[in-house]
Amino acid sequence: MKNFHGLFLVGCSAIALAGCGPTDIASPGTGGNVVINQPTPAPTPTPTATAAPTVTAAAGCPTIADPTGLTDAGTVTSSQGSWRVCTLPSRITASTTLPKIAGLLYSMNGRVDVGTDAGFNSTSTGVTLTIEPGVILFGNTGTSWLAVNRGNRINATGTATAPIIFTSRDNVLGLNGETSQGQWGGVVLMGRAPITDCTVPGTAVASGGTASTCERETEGSSDPARFGGANSADNSGTMKYVQIRYSGFVLGAGSELQALTLEGVGSGTQLDYIQSYNSSDDGAEFFGGTVNMKHYVAVGADDDSLDMDTGVQANLQYVLLLQRAGQGDALMELDSNGNESNTPRQKSIIANFTAIQTATSSNNESNGQAALFFRGNSDITLANGIVNTPANQCIRMNGSGGANSATLTARAVAMTCSGTGDDRFVGTGAYTAAQVAGFFGSGANGNNAGLTSTLTGYVNGANENGIAGFDLTTLSSFFTATTYIGAVKDSTDTWYAGWTCNSGAANFGATSTSCTLLPIT
Repeated sequence: MKNFHGLFLVGCSAIALAGCGPTDIASPGTGGNVVINQPTPAPTPTPTATAAPTVTAAAGCPTIADPTGLTDAGTVTSSQGSWRVCTLPSRITASTTLPKIAGLLYSMNGRVDVGTDAGFNSTSTGVTLTIEPGVILFGNTGTSWLAVNRGNRINATGTATAPIIFTSRDNVLGLNGETSQGQWGGVVLMGRAPITDCTVPGTAVASGGTASTCERETEGSSDPARFGGANSADNSGTMKYVQIRYSGFVLGAGSELQALTLEGVGSGTQLDYIQSYNSSDDGAEFFGGTVNMKHYVAVGADDDSLDMDTGVQANLQYVLLLQRAGQGDALMELDSNGNESNTPRQKSIIANFTAIQTATSSNNESNGQAALFFRGNSDITLANGIVNTPANQCIRMNGSGGANSATLTARAVAMTCSGTGDDRFVGTGAYTAAQVAGFFGSGANGNNAGLTSTLTGYVNGANENGIAGFDLTTLSSFFTATTYIGAVKDSTDTWYAGWTCNSGAANFGATSTSCTLLPIT
């Protein structure tokens, strides 16, 4: 989370969607296209010419259930052909389906609300926005973002061969390159599950950690939406086989939106097969809630690939965190948003993950350039994981004192990091590097802080597969039992293929299309 001071009077802006750690320094995200001069590559054989797919714009916009309906914004043209552009209303007030139509794109001009805020104690299901497989939506302006309000739902269920894509206008026009980012807002789900770090005056968390009236505001607009509630099983809908590209628009100094933001989202929400690509802030950030997610891929995040805070209770399995060389902050930043006395504490379990940081990060705010950063009032369990960060230290932990310090449990986690022995770790506040190394428990439970990596890209090699996986079912019934560590066991394990997009930072195979182009179906 990128940090800033003095921008808001209370806490962190949740729609700025950036944490306010007490000692961190903001790292700037950049929007638009950035060109880096590379050495001239060696000549390669000229490929056999093939006809480029050509898109023909749809004749018009469909009729939808929302009474405002779609606005026909004409056509837009790139080297791929022409599309009809149909602009969504600023607020969707009736359950609506966006159909997949050849040669048609859906546009967001600024913030698009799904329903209205139903309130802390509501039990309604409100409005559902259904998005069919293969639909492409883009932010037409930098401040465009999709806000699924508390008590309403999204049903964005793509398929492995027809993912749903949220992207930017520049991507539609074919203007983007490897370093493009920050061109629109992102997707924000607001729920009624418990949170901490209340920002709404007069709300609080009761003693003992049970939800009372704690709410936060999604700021950054003239009509800030609230999130938080007392229903851990709240349902904000389904997102499955979804890409979110080029998001994280800069609202102000240190204040950005990220690709996917989950605010007080409950366990009834289904999150599976989600890719964040080139967010200028975090790949995904969780503000409280009780979140379960499988098959999460973050590529090229300019800040943290995974950021979780404000009392979240989370289970994640099959996680690929892949940063662009020399960019990004921590692969994970898990904490309490700097308010260590708030309860409930964050309790997150991350299993079968592969987290790769190929070079020293130019943005890394963690002292010692550590790949994983855990701060106060968070209890973190890592299981069956791989960290490959040869230019950075492995783990930084902050001991804020007593019961508020971060804790770590590791089971079958292997890491390739800079340094040797305790030098692979960083302790700040009340913690020393030796204590952090002790928490990791090198040599216990299959843990190894000195692994010689044999990864091929993000796919396990012999050394990784030589470490037996921990029985995840002892941690939660959410997890699928695995016998291996890491996110991708071998070359036959291709759960990531087809629904993702390819880039210089990560190639997911021939069935995935380029992130700089739109898939044509």
